[in-house]
Amino acid sequence: MSVSAVSITETCRSLRERVNARLDKYVEQAPGVPPRLRDAMAYSLLAGGKRLRPILVLLSCEACGGQAESALPAACAIEMVHTYSLIHDDLPAMDNDDLRRGRPTNHVVFGEALAILAGDGLLTLAFQVLASDISPPETAAACCADLAHAAGMAGMVGGQVADLEAEGRAVSTIDELEGIHRRKTGALLASALTLGARVAGAGNDDLHRLASFGRSLGLAFQITDDLLDVCGTSQNMGKAVNKDASRGKLTYPSLLGEDASLLRAQCQIAEASKWIESFGERGRRLEALAQFVLERDH
Repeated sequence: MSVSAVSITETCRSLRERVNARLDKYVEQAPGVPPRLRDAMAYSLLAGGKRLRPILVLLSCEACGGQAESALPAACAIEMVHTYSLIHDDLPAMDNDDLRRGRPTNHVVFGEALAILAGDGLLTLAFQVLASDISPPETAAACCADLAHAAGMAGMVGGQVADLEAEGRAVSTIDELEGIHRRKTGALLASALTLGARVAGAGNDDLHRLASFGRSLGLAFQITDDLLDVCGTSQNMGKAVNKDASRGKLTYPSLLGEDASLLRAQCQIAEASKWIESFGERGRRLEALAQFVLERDH
């Protein structure tokens, strides 16, 4: 049985609301935080967004037979890490963007120094949440290690460095392009799947399948993002468009063309779906979400 587009949209809306409520609690009720820092952290963290990564955490936990409620701390932690990365990516020293999620970026509102510190606060809060609110302790430790590896120098941060180094120079191979995005985008998406699986107590085989699903989904997501930067609108995207070409950034459309890029994204989603066939009905909502990612317009 397939999951309809209407059904997955409603699923995402419901899970997004649960994640948003818990994120609000984590930020607003944390004791001893300077008010201005709390405001800056909340400004970006609670600004909406797709919440794709936390939703993947929850659906992965469900696919492995767990309860979404038990995975909410992990879902919030990965969204904190993602939001910190957006705050820092938008800084003048990085992408120098002034629009994110439909409103001025953090440094435009709060200044560069406080924006950096707000990102730092969210990054460290993520690991506090995992260590404090995931049980048993062995699972909490595994989740901390998993997320740190995905977000760190061999994952998201390393991918960002490679992306910056590739600006303005000729790159001729798809392998180099995908090497960047497997780290910059794919690592954190794969971690979302394994975090949910760990909370559910999944074994190594299921962890491998879900991580592989996440890596393929991550590439498809990045290809779609690159395409939307070419043909999307600022109103739908909530951020500036056509900025990759102006910065000489390496993208799928610039290397492959739009049609070939779309085909590659479709192939990645097909590959992702194969990895979760063994989950049967429990994996249907993950499969539907993958298709939703491919067809998104923002």
